Amino acid sequence: MRVILPGAGRRPSRATGGPEYNRPVGDETTRRSRRSRPRASVLSILGEVLITLGVVVLLYVSYQMWIGDLIIGSQKHAEASALVEKWQSEPAPSPTTAPEETAPEATPTAPAETVIPVRAQPEHGEQFGVMFVPRFGADWQFTIAGGVTRSDILDRGEIGHYPDTAMPGEVGNTVYAAHRWTSGAPFDPIDRLVVGDAIVIQTQDGWYTYRFRTLEYVQDTEVEVLSPVPQQPSVAADERYLTLTSCAPKLNMLERIIAYAVFEDFTPVADGPPASLTEGVAA
Repeated sequence: MRVILPGAGRRPSRATGGPEYNRPVGDETTRRSRRSRPRASVLSILGEVLITLGVVVLLYVSYQMWIGDLIIGSQKHAEASALVEKWQSEPAPSPTTAPEETAPEATPTAPAETVIPVRAQPEHGEQFGVMFVPRFGADWQFTIAGGVTRSDILDRGEIGHYPDTAMPGEVGNTVYAAHRWTSGAPFDPIDRLVVGDAIVIQTQDGWYTYRFRTLEYVQDTEVEVLSPVPQQPSVAADERYLTLTSCAPKLNMLERIIAYAVFEDFTPVADGPPASLTEGVAA
């Protein structure tokens, strides 16, 4: 007689387990599920890398154009203020040259003309002045150093003086360069100058006030803007000019933006700050 065991001939239930419900890991169903997942391609990985790099570059440019300029600009304003305070606490040495002297034929009763002191050409990197442009704001002030090299002058947020161009107050053309973006961007607002705006340079001797006249755009090879009479290299200078140079348009070096100004007057230290420092100061 055949003995039939309980449950014989029936499919095992989920509760009792069995081959159908206790398959090992990695069986056919699991492998099929794994095969259905899309694999990352080389192009998708490359795309993610490029997006990440783009975000990093965007953040860097944003820092350079706004945050970095604000930080460096604030530092340079403080440095310029410290230099001015140092001059106020120290007696000004005698100027190196005084090109204008009272004419021998002048009568003793004639009013004496103000002698415009002109200092010697500075050493490379030597800070000799501070520039103020009221149109650019009450706090706008940057130190001026000898030379226009990028790494040690312009990239440090200073205004550079072109070697061998005239010094402040000297007959001829005193020429300066600075960045329009990055490194504090001293000349960023140069295109906002209005005819008659004051451009003031302070040295230990006093304040030299120039008045803005015109802007122009030139190629970077047009060195005639550095001539004693701007754009007229064959003409001898008999007036005092000031020229500001920077890149145009911003963010590249395709051309140069040039601002020209003419000398108005000199104010000695003993007379105190001139009115031109506060006339039309932008908020």
